[in-house]
Amino acid sequence: MSAILRRWPAVVAAALAAFAAVAVALAAHGWGPFGFERAAIDWSAHHRPPGARRVAIGVTVLGTGVAPYLVSLIAGLVLARRRAAARPRRARVALLLAPVLWLACGQLLRDALMHGFGRPRPPVARWATSAAGFSFPSGHSFTSAVCAGLLVVAVARRRPSWTPITSATAVLYAVAVGLSRVYLGVHWPLDVLGSWLLAAGWLAAGFALLGRVDPLGPVGPGSGDAAGTDGEGRAGDVKSEGAGESSGPRGGA
Repeated sequence: MSAILRRWPAVVAAALAAFAAVAVALAAHGWGPFGFERAAIDWSAHHRPPGARRVAIGVTVLGTGVAPYLVSLIAGLVLARRRAAARPRRARVALLLAPVLWLACGQLLRDALMHGFGRPRPPVARWATSAAGFSFPSGHSFTSAVCAGLLVVAVARRRPSWTPITSATAVLYAVAVGLSRVYLGVHWPLDVLGSWLLAAGWLAAGFALLGRVDPLGPVGPGSGDAAGTDGEGRAGDVKSEGAGESSGPRGGA
């Protein structure tokens, strides 16, 4: 993770440059749909049996409202509990609330961009659920990707061994929400792609900021999350003494 932290400006720049490229392409096209986008909406409208529609609506509601903030709060709890005994109360509260506030600020940014771009949504006749506002970038897609990414970052800092399963679950969640928006006919495909790129840049910036205010190094003596582990969940290096030596015990960092 320290290697990623050193490269965060490049990660943010790459994600935002890709987002800008999508926005420029759409602007050059008059903010209207490309042929493949129209084809995707048309296909979705003709392949919505009642059961699939109910499932898609159930998935899409997870990208707005309480659910993303609950995920972000869980991320905050994970961050705050990392070496909690060595932190002052104020620092624990700040870490608890940081993911929630970062998500909220990201949503404000996304809303500002949405109103600034003003891309029309697909025709209402194609909708299978309600929607409001403009189309690009997708709010549900951005919100679900950001909250899922925040949880992955929190888990990776506290329990690195859990990162693969957490990452897989987060990607599945974000992708499912994004695709549900297209399937339900309320967003064009590039709305979703643009949201994912914007979310990647926002997450990278948040990760870099977190790395500066809450470094991965030890907070204080005995501050590992579990006995024999350091702040990143790795076993502390304990060198065994040779037979017959009487030096005192040495603990991990």
